[in-house]
Amino acid sequence: MANNATNFAVIGLGNFGSTVATELKRFGNYVIGIDMDEGRVSRHAEPLDQALIVDARSDEALRDAGVGECDVGVVALGHDFEASVLATMNLRLIGVDKIWAKAVSKTHHRILNHIGVERVIHPEVRMGEQVAQILHNPLIRDYVSLGNTFHVVNMRIPEALTGKCLRDLDLKRFDLRCLGVMRGTEFIGRDGDTCEFEGDDMLLLLGRRKDLRAFTQSL
Repeated sequence: MANNATNFAVIGLGNFGSTVATELKRFGNYVIGIDMDEGRVSRHAEPLDQALIVDARSDEALRDAGVGECDVGVVALGHDFEASVLATMNLRLIGVDKIWAKAVSKTHHRILNHIGVERVIHPEVRMGEQVAQILHNPLIRDYVSLGNTFHVVNMRIPEALTGKCLRDLDLKRFDLRCLGVMRGTEFIGRDGDTCEFEGDDMLLLLGRRKDLRAFTQSL
């Protein structure tokens, strides 16, 4: 185990779990990948610190694999309801205090909450909402929900605003706040008050969903 990085165990190396595992490793963490499928495990043996064929329904198997020494457990077995619940319970049993888990239904979500999961994830729902938002408003390239209807959006500057400045947008009228302007890899920030927008600029805005929608519709 790594002493100067967070140690993660990711149970389930399907599309979601393997992406989480490899990204966590890319960020410099120590990552153990767990799956029952030999092919999945062999494919991730190189990028991860360990990739093991382990039945997560057995607490002894998880303990023998060293999972109990991990700081965080991620259960990515959403479509196997029984295995997901048992793996989550076993992580708690062997001493993993911080657990995130994937759910595929409201019932699944409630059960995971009841057994002490710190955060329940609905990746398909989250991605569906994001795709719908972008399809609905082509100017928006990405967004992050902050809760309580507040969002941060990454918005492409429309052609009609080329040559205008941030102060020309009258964001106060829409109760929005600009966090900065991105031009390629350059963060312009508050200099956007006076600089002229170019065609490929991206605007980072903070505000409520209804206000963001009203602003983009006004463009």
